[in-house]
Amino acid sequence: MMCVVRRALRISLRVLAGLATLTAAAVVLCLDGVDNRPYFREPYYVSTAARLRASVETNTVVRGELAAGFGRARLSPTVNAPQVVPAQGQFRSLPLAGYGGRHGKPATGVHDDIYVKAVALKVGGRVGVMVGTDALIIPAEVADRAVRQLGREAGLEREQVYFGATHTHSSLGAWGEGKVAESFAGGFQPEVRVWFSDCLVAAAREAIGDLKPAQFGHGRFASPEFIRNRLVGGLGQVDPEFSYAVVKQDTGKLAVLGVYGAHATVLGSDNMEFSADYPGSWERAIEQATGGMAVFLAGGVGSHSPVPGARDLAGAEQMGQALARMLTERLPQTPLTNSVTFGMLGLDVTMPPLNVRLSDSIRLRPWLAGKLVPARSHSFLQVFRLDDSVWISTPCDFSGELALGIKDFLLARGSSAVVTSFNGDYVGYVIPSRYYHLNGYEPRLMSFFGPTVPDYFDELIRTMALTLVNK
Repeated sequence: MMCVVRRALRISLRVLAGLATLTAAAVVLCLDGVDNRPYFREPYYVSTAARLRASVETNTVVRGELAAGFGRARLSPTVNAPQVVPAQGQFRSLPLAGYGGRHGKPATGVHDDIYVKAVALKVGGRVGVMVGTDALIIPAEVADRAVRQLGREAGLEREQVYFGATHTHSSLGAWGEGKVAESFAGGFQPEVRVWFSDCLVAAAREAIGDLKPAQFGHGRFASPEFIRNRLVGGLGQVDPEFSYAVVKQDTGKLAVLGVYGAHATVLGSDNMEFSADYPGSWERAIEQATGGMAVFLAGGVGSHSPVPGARDLAGAEQMGQALARMLTERLPQTPLTNSVTFGMLGLDVTMPPLNVRLSDSIRLRPWLAGKLVPARSHSFLQVFRLDDSVWISTPCDFSGELALGIKDFLLARGSSAVVTSFNGDYVGYVIPSRYYHLNGYEPRLMSFFGPTVPDYFDELIRTMALTLVNK
């Protein structure tokens, strides 16, 4: 009897030892420590910096008379359609993008139409197009498809197309594959990418075809009453500036671009209708006041929430209209010129390995994290120069606090900076490194690439901006 017991015990110990070995192997294969190595010594930085140096050497800035054109396309889809016709925006059902709490449920209708709007700019033979859309983000696959089409039609390259989004959390969903994307945007429907991309192209195409002699002006004002730091409250900062640009054709037709850093989250997850949130209210109010076209681009929205003064649709209308009134009061005093300095610079950015964390110091190994997070190994940064204003597009929820530092840096050098998010890719939240070890949605769940990315992006952006300012 004792022999049987000892034999069973030996077998159990071998099984436990085998399980322990397998567990240890799984830990080694699947888990690693967070990568805190200095970015400026890593291969991803070296390759990106080399590309930037090459671009700086060949990049040029032109000065001359401005031509501008405007275009728009209605992005609102038709839901409950009898059949799916992506080219016409017809879908049987479609979720909204923005909140995981909706669980991918289909939208029930359209409260206010959502749009893509574009402003084309031409100086000395060089053309750039600024494209804004009432959407959560512009996914990389959608932007890539649009740029390929614009390349075939108009000969545009990636750095000539400046993308931005309002970041409304009540817009088109179903465009993303994978667990993370589908948790925020609903189940993937590949046809949505076709519709989304076609609308981007249609607005840009119309704007390019509308090019006429024009004038340009820009300004900014503080509106701190509508914005707060949702991550650390009074321990941090907010960027209270509302930045704007006016582009007016000699015929009198005009467009106004506006940039503000408060998240477009006045409407909550209980809203199930398509809506552009407070940026849509701002756009409608500006268009009614000026008779022109209004384009809203989300600024440095990382950690920045809206303070609308009321909830839901009433709050969205109240906040959007108040910001519009502040701007329309300033438009008559905004100086315009038809002689413009214009430059563009884009940069293919190699990203560091993914740092998707299970705890403060433990991450999934990048090969495993890549199966969860739909982020690519390369992303994109971009700068447009329009006279003494520098427009900077980023592929993320870029921190408003980081934007403040960039603005101060360029202001000291005689230029004003405008920082926008969601430029046709998405790499998560990029917030100051000092917040990386906090618990919470932004620093823990959505900081996909680790603690060095804020400093990495900040260095690249400042170098790119100075390149255009100093030419």
